[in-house]
Amino acid sequence: MTLVINGEAVAVPDEVKTVGDLLAHFRLENKLCIVEVNVRIIQKHEYETKALCDGDRVEIVHFVGGG
Repeated sequence: MTLVINGEAVAVPDEVKTVGDLLAHFRLENKLCIVEVNVRIIQKHEYETKALCDGDRVEIVHFVGGG
């Protein structure tokens, strides 16, 4: 499946079926993230049930500490 992630077309493995799977694929599942799919912010409790489809536009924002 191909998703548009943060403005870039990215092919993801067939195992990626939900937002939770996508975050795990990018090793972001334990990070504080905001995820938007097709201009809709996805609540954290929906990550494991929100299915992704070919061509979906996904925006992922995660926070990085620094000083």
